[in-house]
Amino acid sequence: MQESTITSKGQTTLPKAVREALKLRPGDKLRYLILDNGEVRLLRTRPLASLAGALRHEGGAVSLHAMEEAIADGAAGQG
Repeated sequence: MQESTITSKGQTTLPKAVREALKLRPGDKLRYLILDNGEVRLLRTRPLASLAGALRHEGGAVSLHAMEEAIADGAAGQG
Protein backbone atom coordinates (compact mmCIF):
# COMPACT_ATOMS: atom_id res chain seq x y z
CA MET A 1 0.00 0.00 0.00
CA GLN A 2 1.31 3.43 -0.92
CA GLU A 3 1.07 6.48 1.36
CA SER A 4 1.83 10.18 1.21
CA THR A 5 1.48 13.10 3.60
CA ILE A 6 -0.78 16.11 3.05
CA THR A 7 0.87 19.51 3.57
CA SER A 8 -0.78 22.47 5.28
CA LYS A 9 -1.68 23.71 1.78
CA GLY A 10 -3.50 20.45 0.96
CA GLN A 11 -0.76 19.25 -1.37
CA THR A 12 0.92 15.85 -1.57
CA THR A 13 3.48 14.04 -3.68
CA LEU A 14 2.23 10.94 -5.42
CA PRO A 15 4.47 7.98 -4.70
CA LYS A 16 6.57 6.79 -7.63
CA ALA A 17 4.68 3.48 -7.86
CA VAL A 18 1.38 5.38 -8.25
CA ARG A 19 2.83 7.70 -10.91
CA GLU A 20 4.16 4.69 -12.79
CA ALA A 21 0.88 2.75 -12.51
CA LEU A 22 -1.04 5.71 -13.96
CA LYS A 23 1.74 6.48 -16.47
CA LEU A 24 1.83 10.07 -15.23
CA ARG A 25 4.24 12.67 -16.52
CA PRO A 26 4.79 16.28 -15.43
CA GLY A 27 1.87 18.40 -16.58
CA ASP A 28 -0.66 15.55 -16.72
CA LYS A 29 -4.05 16.17 -15.16
CA LEU A 30 -5.83 13.95 -12.66
CA ARG A 31 -9.51 13.31 -12.06
CA TYR A 32 -10.91 12.34 -8.66
CA LEU A 33 -14.04 10.18 -8.50
CA ILE A 34 -15.68 10.25 -5.08
CA LEU A 35 -17.75 7.11 -4.58
CA ASP A 36 -20.80 6.70 -2.35
CA ASN A 37 -18.90 4.39 0.01
CA GLY A 38 -16.35 7.12 0.79
CA GLU A 39 -13.63 5.76 -1.48
CA VAL A 40 -11.88 7.98 -3.99
CA ARG A 41 -10.54 6.81 -7.33
CA LEU A 42 -7.67 8.63 -8.98
CA LEU A 43 -7.66 8.67 -12.79
CA ARG A 44 -5.32 10.17 -15.35
CA THR A 45 -7.25 12.30 -17.83
CA ARG A 46 -6.48 12.10 -21.53
CA PRO A 47 -6.64 14.99 -23.96
CA LEU A 48 -9.47 14.69 -26.47
CA ALA A 49 -6.91 14.67 -29.29
CA SER A 50 -5.51 11.37 -27.97
CA LEU A 51 -8.78 9.68 -28.94
CA ALA A 52 -8.28 10.43 -32.66
CA GLY A 53 -8.70 7.23 -34.63
CA ALA A 54 -10.07 5.26 -31.69
CA LEU A 55 -13.19 4.35 -33.66
CA ARG A 56 -11.42 3.61 -36.92
CA HIS A 57 -13.54 1.62 -39.37
CA GLU A 58 -12.15 -0.98 -41.77
CA GLY A 59 -12.58 0.22 -45.35
CA GLY A 60 -12.52 3.95 -44.60
CA ALA A 61 -15.30 6.42 -43.94
CA VAL A 62 -18.98 5.50 -44.00
CA SER A 63 -21.43 7.82 -45.72
CA LEU A 64 -24.25 9.51 -43.85
CA HIS A 65 -26.72 7.65 -46.07
CA ALA A 66 -25.19 4.29 -45.11
CA MET A 67 -25.38 5.22 -41.42
CA GLU A 68 -29.03 6.22 -41.73
CA GLU A 69 -29.82 2.93 -43.50
CA ALA A 70 -28.05 0.92 -40.78
CA ILE A 71 -29.99 2.76 -38.08
CA ALA A 72 -33.29 2.18 -39.90
CA ASP A 73 -32.48 -1.52 -40.39
CA GLY A 74 -31.59 -1.89 -36.73
CA ALA A 75 -34.79 -0.16 -35.64
CA ALA A 76 -36.81 -2.44 -37.90
CA GLY A 77 -35.11 -5.51 -36.44
CA GLN A 78 -33.26 -6.32 -39.64
CA GLY A 79 -29.76 -5.71 -38.24
